[in-house]
Amino acid sequence: MTLREHPDGHPDGAPAASPGDTAAATAPRPRPGVSARHRVRAWAELLRLPALFTVPGDALAGAAATGARPTSRTLLATASSLCLYEAGMALNDWADRAVDAVERPHRPLPSGRIRPAAALTAAGALTGAGLALAARAGRPALAVAAPLAATVWAYDLGLKRTPAGPLAMGTARSLDLLLGAAATTGRARDALPSAALLGTHTLAVTTVSRQEAQGGSPLPLLAALATTALLTRLVTRRPGTPADGRRPAAAHARTGLLPVAGSPGFDTAALLTTALGAAYATTTAGPYVHATLNPSSPLTQRAVGAGIRATIPLQATLTARSRDTATALLITALAPLGARFAKKVSVT
Repeated sequence: MTLREHPDGHPDGAPAASPGDTAAATAPRPRPGVSARHRVRAWAELLRLPALFTVPGDALAGAAATGARPTSRTLLATASSLCLYEAGMALNDWADRAVDAVERPHRPLPSGRIRPAAALTAAGALTGAGLALAARAGRPALAVAAPLAATVWAYDLGLKRTPAGPLAMGTARSLDLLLGAAATTGRARDALPSAALLGTHTLAVTTVSRQEAQGGSPLPLLAALATTALLTRLVTRRPGTPADGRRPAAAHARTGLLPVAGSPGFDTAALLTTALGAAYATTTAGPYVHATLNPSSPLTQRAVGAGIRATIPLQATLTARSRDTATALLITALAPLGARFAKKVSVT
C-alpha cells in the first residue's frame, strides 16, 4: 500500500529524453474548461479506484484469522485501510510525476488534469483520516495503522526504486491484514501466518511490476509463478485434523463413497478453501506464463494486473481456511465488481 503491490503506470515506455525535454515535460499542461465529469475521471485514474476492491479482504481475513466474526471495529479498520491505500496511490503519482511525464504522459498529473499540490494534499488528508479511523477502532488498531502509514510514505518517497521496495510493499499488505485482526480482537499475533502469506504474494507481484514499463527479464515472472504455486499449496493445506486424528472423509474411505452435504464427513470450509485456492492460482497462471515466454511491457503489465486481481481470491482462501465461509464468499463477490470497474479505469 501504497497498499499497492502496485505498480504504477501503464503503457509502453517512451524513448529517452534529454534533461531539457524532461524538465519541460514535468510541468503540468493545464486544460482550461475541463468538465466535472472529466475531473472525476481524472481522480478515478489517480486513485486507481478499481484496485480498492482488493482492500476490504485484508481486514476481513485478519479478523477471520483470530477466529472472530467481523465487528463494527473491523469495519472501522476496513475504512482505515481504504483511506491509507488511496493515500498511497495519490502519493505515488505525486512522487513519480517527473518519471511519468516521460514514460506515462497520459497520467493525471503530467497531463495537467490534476495539479501536483492537489494530489499531495489528498495524500495527507487521506492518511490523517486513515489514522483517525484506526484510533476509533482502538489502541491496538492504531498501533498497527501507524507503522502501516509510515511504510506507505517511506515506500513512495524513497524505497520504491531500491532493492527494499518489494519487501516494503509486502510488509504494508501484511500490516493491513494485521490491522483487521488488531481492531477486531486486540490480538494481531494470531493473524501472523495469514499476514505472511499475503505479504509474500504482494512481494512477488511488486517485484514483477518494477519492469512493467519497459519489459525485461523473465526471471521475476518465473519467481512469481513459483511463489503462486507454493502459496496455493500452503493456503489449501488443512491447518489441522479432527480430534480423532482422521480426515473428514476417512470414515467414507472403506465404502468408496464421497461425503455428501449434511453428512458428518462433509466439510464445507475445506471444499470452499480448495475451490478458492484454485481460483487464486488460475487467476495468475496464464498471464504469468505468457509474460515469462515474452516479457514485453504489455504482457508484463497484464501479469501485474492479474497479480493484483488475485489478491481477492487469496484473501477469500485465507478466510475460508479460518472457517468463516460467509465472509469468504463476501470477499469473493468483490472480484467481479473490481473486474467490471477495471474495464473503465486501469488498476496499474
